[in-house]
Amino acid sequence: MARVVKKPVYGSLSSCARILKPPIAHDREDSISLSSSSSLSECSLKRKDDFLLRYEDSDEEESSSNPKYSQISNSFVDLVSQRSLGFERHGHFQVNPEYGTRHLLTNGNFREHTIKLGEMNKIFCSQWLNNRQIVFGSKCNKLTVYDILKKETFSIPLLKCLENRKPPASQCGIHSLAINPSRSILATGAENTKDIAFYKLPTFDPLAVGEGAHDDWMFDLQWLDDYFLVSGSRDTTMALWRLNDDCHSEDSLFRFKALVVKKCRTAEKVRALAYNKQEMEIAALSLNGYIHVWKVAAFKQIRSQKLHHGLETVCMSYQDEHNVYAIGSRSHTTILDARTLQPIQNKNIVSLFPTSGIRSVSFRGDILTIGTGTGAVLFYDLRATKYMHFNDRPEEIMFKTNTGWVPSDEAVTRYTPAIYTHCYDETGTRFFAAGGPLAIERKGHYASIWK
Repeated sequence: MARVVKKPVYGSLSSCARILKPPIAHDREDSISLSSSSSLSECSLKRKDDFLLRYEDSDEEESSSNPKYSQISNSFVDLVSQRSLGFERHGHFQVNPEYGTRHLLTNGNFREHTIKLGEMNKIFCSQWLNNRQIVFGSKCNKLTVYDILKKETFSIPLLKCLENRKPPASQCGIHSLAINPSRSILATGAENTKDIAFYKLPTFDPLAVGEGAHDDWMFDLQWLDDYFLVSGSRDTTMALWRLNDDCHSEDSLFRFKALVVKKCRTAEKVRALAYNKQEMEIAALSLNGYIHVWKVAAFKQIRSQKLHHGLETVCMSYQDEHNVYAIGSRSHTTILDARTLQPIQNKNIVSLFPTSGIRSVSFRGDILTIGTGTGAVLFYDLRATKYMHFNDRPEEIMFKTNTGWVPSDEAVTRYTPAIYTHCYDETGTRFFAAGGPLAIERKGHYASIWK
């Protein structure tokens, strides 16, 4: 649950100190060695009659190699108390990110709380802004912030592009939004769904519009750091953007072009992106069942791999701890080794609803969360290599959603919403899930917080 590693402070012991008894010296007529049998360094010898003590190391070396107390605590109480006293600088504090989530899931403590959003159509992407606000984008091209405490929604005006920029034949809405590592800038779709809008957080002041890179819908975004961003489009292109300091000093809306735009070879419609920090690579998932890897430094495509389960490959996530990708398809969630792009044995996950498709995936520690196309959210344990079960009963843990909102003329038709997006808050104790009808021609939406 928690891990606290204390740095030694002269003249004091930590609250997790455990005194160790010193070794007992037995009187012997022959010599006694208090050291290991390794090669001898300079030593100090003291002889009294026939009693010999041998010291291989200095006092400083002995105290460092044989500490008199434990420096590690696994107590969550110890972590909270030390942190409240401001002792972070005296040690390394770490909390298992999945502990609270796993506890609430296995004990069946999550409950659905539906959010009413009027006549919004299909929510495609979402992010927690802070502990009380969620931002999400919809197919009807609306960027919305929901306040959990006030239970109110706020519409964010979309940024307009130049008049000579023609929109695509049909607008797809906002498919992606991404917050940079310092959480100071939000990137998402502009009024023209080919382009990218940048907002300053937390005020949502307009910063800039990235234009001219794509000729069709922009499907996904990934920040590399606080200033560099990669976008992927339906027209199979990928673009690298750099947001510089000029956008903060302009009185009017700053407009800029991508640093470089390249075709993703062997791809058909770039649907999802994931950033591999360990290898400094961007992975792109295309609709024709391929995963493509690009080197970030040169922004160069280095390899592509055909997926065994390649139908309706529309979502992907990356986990840095195990260096793996999770890819959702029609009937499976495939776990790939990021170094070889090969499926990991015993982790080719068959969906409990194999005909509805996987629409969203995410990692929280070793918990893989899977949003399906049939109104259900599933949870897979990577360590146990099986779907998670409740503590008191053998069935799989599953969030079964309500129908959400549909127009009155379609309300008589029974349906279950696809979970196009989901995300946990920082603590992992609240879970936002959203989506809408799976059929392209149908309108409606679903949005709830599970807590």
